[in-house]
Amino acid sequence: MSEGIAIFTSGGDSAGMSPAVKCAVEYAARMGYKPWVVYDGLRGLIDDKFAEPDREMMSGILHRGGTFLRSSRSKRFFQIEFREQAYENLKKRGIGKLIVIGGDGSFRALNQFYADFGVPFAGIPATIDNDIPGTDYCLGVDTALNIIRQSVDSIRDTAHSFSRAFVIEVMGRHCGYLAMVSALTSGAEVCLVPELPYNLDSIGKRLQEEIRGGRNYILAIVAEGTKMGDYLTRWMNDSIGMEARLTVLGHVQRGGSPTVRDRLMAYKFAVGAVDALHRGETNSVIVYRDGSYGTKPIHEVCDARYELDPTVLKLAETLCQ
Repeated sequence: MSEGIAIFTSGGDSAGMSPAVKCAVEYAARMGYKPWVVYDGLRGLIDDKFAEPDREMMSGILHRGGTFLRSSRSKRFFQIEFREQAYENLKKRGIGKLIVIGGDGSFRALNQFYADFGVPFAGIPATIDNDIPGTDYCLGVDTALNIIRQSVDSIRDTAHSFSRAFVIEVMGRHCGYLAMVSALTSGAEVCLVPELPYNLDSIGKRLQEEIRGGRNYILAIVAEGTKMGDYLTRWMNDSIGMEARLTVLGHVQRGGSPTVRDRLMAYKFAVGAVDALHRGETNSVIVYRDGSYGTKPIHEVCDARYELDPTVLKLAETLCQ
């Protein structure tokens, strides 16, 4: 009987998860394993929501956003009796390896599970915040950036039509990657992120000078972690003297059909995960660094501090001053 590999998604959803599941299932089968999928993330491991993927299940999911397996955050998984329950569900099916597609919280949970029961796992980084240490890219980022780009382009049209300022809040509680890249690639005048100090007095002088030079609208992109969306909108009205509106993009950034890049990255990450388990790695995360794919031990990922690309930081500095 072939050894089983179970594949599931966990934590916040992102485009690219469904293609990663499809590739992991198909590649694991080609490598001689018996693939399983688990619905509802960590909760599904406990509640025995396993399924044997067939051709019908795997067809027509490449273009689907989010995760067709659904996801969850399970507090129960951090109690040993529920982890034991999850382990029994694996053991009765002959599943000896796990692939989790998610963020560092999911990786930490599986690392504890490995410490308890010795079940090897490989993690595939998937979060639109792009804030997992050790990898330059996480699944879902390119799709989220394209959704933001499309939204900002649409807002720019009405900003120009009415000579208004628009503050656009994007996701990023602790990481301003989405905001910075979106601001740079959409030509925004202002960008506020947790990583960079800002000076509203300096920004105000710069914007007023541009308005005197003929500028008739302003775009500002802020990361949600700054909690500056409402304040900056009022400030635009009161200090700059331009009518301002706030647009919070919210969860629209998580969905949408995966871009070509996210579909291709999903395949490469999935192949890397199966290969890592096949060669005997026990608790590693698949990473993409400087154009190459590899693995890092879980402790090197979860114990490290995430650092943004210094080139992007440098470019974004001018939008904070």
